[in-house]
Amino acid sequence: MANAGRFSIRRQTGFTLIAAFCFLWLYAPIATLIFYSFNAGTSVAIWEGFSWRWYEAAWNNEQIKEVSLRSLLIATVAATVATVAATMAALATTRKKPFRGTTAVYAAINAPLMVPEIVTAVALLITFASIKVATGYTGLGYLLAAHSAFCIPFAYLPVRARLESMDLTLERAAADLYATPWNAFRYVTLPLLWPGIIAGFMLAFVISLDDVVITEFVKSAGQDTLPTYMLGQLRRQITPEINAISTAFFLLSVLIVTLFFFLNRRKS
Repeated sequence: MANAGRFSIRRQTGFTLIAAFCFLWLYAPIATLIFYSFNAGTSVAIWEGFSWRWYEAAWNNEQIKEVSLRSLLIATVAATVATVAATMAALATTRKKPFRGTTAVYAAINAPLMVPEIVTAVALLITFASIKVATGYTGLGYLLAAHSAFCIPFAYLPVRARLESMDLTLERAAADLYATPWNAFRYVTLPLLWPGIIAGFMLAFVISLDDVVITEFVKSAGQDTLPTYMLGQLRRQITPEINAISTAFFLLSVLIVTLFFFLNRRKS
């Protein structure tokens, strides 16, 4: 009887129907894309039979291999730098007593989440353009720096959540047993924090791998990533090869996000 009056959204009339419609509306286009990636013809809308033709074409396309390797390189470096910075920031904001300016620190770390991405992209474009004019350097460093900075808050959130859920008793016990701060971190905090760090790395990796807006504004000529390459192809000629690339890209993202989800659920 105590739970009789408790509100439950699942018991509301029409909730199941609305939820099913939303999922259908969200995933039907993705299912259609995957379906037509196996089309034997050249049309993306007319089914002409089953074939692995476009997967083979994508696999043998040297330009796709080049931009894919570049995307993986940028995502790996950006995720690594962002995760290291996010871990240090999380330790600094959770292992100290609240101080004046704590809110400002949180706001600064999470600013890329709150500011529209197009604003960040334009700001980076103006900043890096000035540096390019002054130094003459037009290498991949700008993309690496932009992606690393943009991914920090995404890596910070799971690391901070993990730290806040950890019991401080073991760390205090290590200190009582004369462990130095470094040894306490190395042998106690870090092993417990590791799932959060891996989860933060995976999330940052996916964000960097999927990014289009910032990459499009910051990259120089010949620095296309896989998402910007696909965007360029859509402006020219659309074939099921784009569907095949998108399907592979989608499956990779799903795999990484799934690993992130299960790692983030691990208990201390």
